Amino acid sequence: MKTVLAGFAATLLVLPLQSQQTNSKVPTRYNEATIAQLQAEMRSGKLTSVQLTREYLARIFALDQGGADHGVNSIIELNPDALELAERADRLRKEGKVLGPMHGIPVLLKDNIDTGDKMQTTAGSFALAGRPALRDSTVAANLRAGGAVILGKTNLSEWANFRSFEATSGWSGRGGQTNNPYALDRNPCGSSAGSGAATSANFTTVSLGSETDGSIVCPGNANGVVALKPTVGLVSRAGVVPISHTQDTVGPHARTVADAAITLGVIQSRTYDGRDPATGGVPLGWRGTGKTRPTDIPTDYTKFLDRDGLKGARLGLTRVGLSGYTNVTTPQDVLDAFEQAVTALRNAGATVIDLDAQGFTFPSADGETLVLCYEFRQDIAKYFHTRVGVPVAGGNLETAIEFNQAHAAVEMPFFNQDIFTLCESLAEGPNTPQPLFGGMTYNQALEIDRESGINGIDAALKKFNLDAVVSATDNPAWSTDLIYGDHFIYGTSGLAAPEGYPIIQVPAAMVHGAPLGISFFGTAFSEPTLIKLASGFEAVTQVRAHNLPTFADTVPRHHIEGIPLNRPRTDSEAEKAQEAKKRPVHL
Repeated sequence: MKTVLAGFAATLLVLPLQSQQTNSKVPTRYNEATIAQLQAEMRSGKLTSVQLTREYLARIFALDQGGADHGVNSIIELNPDALELAERADRLRKEGKVLGPMHGIPVLLKDNIDTGDKMQTTAGSFALAGRPALRDSTVAANLRAGGAVILGKTNLSEWANFRSFEATSGWSGRGGQTNNPYALDRNPCGSSAGSGAATSANFTTVSLGSETDGSIVCPGNANGVVALKPTVGLVSRAGVVPISHTQDTVGPHARTVADAAITLGVIQSRTYDGRDPATGGVPLGWRGTGKTRPTDIPTDYTKFLDRDGLKGARLGLTRVGLSGYTNVTTPQDVLDAFEQAVTALRNAGATVIDLDAQGFTFPSADGETLVLCYEFRQDIAKYFHTRVGVPVAGGNLETAIEFNQAHAAVEMPFFNQDIFTLCESLAEGPNTPQPLFGGMTYNQALEIDRESGINGIDAALKKFNLDAVVSATDNPAWSTDLIYGDHFIYGTSGLAAPEGYPIIQVPAAMVHGAPLGISFFGTAFSEPTLIKLASGFEAVTQVRAHNLPTFADTVPRHHIEGIPLNRPRTDSEAEKAQEAKKRPVHL
């Protein structure tokens, strides 16, 4: 293993990101440009995919890999064939062949999404470094079929933030620490940290991330972008380094709801994908809910965009968790910013029902950790058997644990692998009591989580005749701390995670220069409704448009300098000052 690791580390020295630094002026022409605007320019001949790809590459070299002053460090690897893909898209367009709404559009993929090309897929770990994946993930294949340009891979929280309870979001052994483009000392949140940061920084048009519980929506919140977490089973997970087949899903980070909607239409599986049973069957989180995968999945989600999408809407508001976790209190400025977003919902024509005031309680998904741990041990071994030429190929979770122990200097310089060891220690069998979880079995944990959906989001929607549930997404980004780890005060993705339900997070406010978002939650396959509501909120608030990232070294930047100090004078200076006072002054 040491030989493989050393050999791969050597190859990093010749990757474009490491060897093509530039001090040229940072391009800004296509900053904040939407997919629709870029397509219009390409149709008119004013822009080519090659030109757009080169612009993003120039920004990446200047701002992502720009050193301590500007380094976002969101991208772990660039696709050496990116410009060739862009040239192909341009040739097809000249021939009158446009493959879809993302034809010629550059996209970045989280580094746990397989691409059957020259790029690595490592989940940020050297344990998966070596020979690239043998074939595309389904989402990568769908992007290629739609003419998109796969620009590269984004950094992430190693193993999708499922290696240690003490982890720091956005850090991986292979990629280092990703920073937040609003303030480089603040955290981009995980595990799709690089995806959210890169899109926010205009290094790409859109990025793809993955979520088990919060890893799409949290980076959206922290980096001030739209984040769409699809229903489990809508987007295939085939070829994605897994945590849980019950909860994993793949979705976009975008600067607008429209771009997220377009991307969803391209990456989703419209028919059954044999490599992911959830795309054709009933995922575990839905069992007993009466839900099945619809046969009329929309092909174009942009038809649900509506600037007036909040008019007449009925939204159930919950502040669950906003008071903060144990021994941590949410600052009043954060609470006030969220209440301003609630006011904006009402002013845009929505009826907002306070679910907490009505006495509605969302059940706790107490089985989630056991479900994830049990499935991870099984699912990761299956994935390892799809890979060759990497240290853990054909192995299992124990193989990964041994690799980390043997390469602790690069894999565990800051935090350990206690989640890995916890999952490896579980007893076999879905009905076997697990002593570390109070004797709960895997099947009992699944039932608890299923009930959390039936008695949570589903019950709220039905009882109060709601279009969606709405809440804050997460607290604003904290300062990255590789010693103590993450500083979560609250997070609401758990309302939808165990049952595999969708979420759309939208920028909602700024708190001392840091973004704050709100999330719209719905039942399975309610993406059309959520897109309508989110686009309506975006239209009336325009928080992202008025608060773009500045790549500041820190925020807030005001009232932190203190008062100027008077410089002490020497004895000779004091004597000269006294002599000056004795001289006559002529006015």
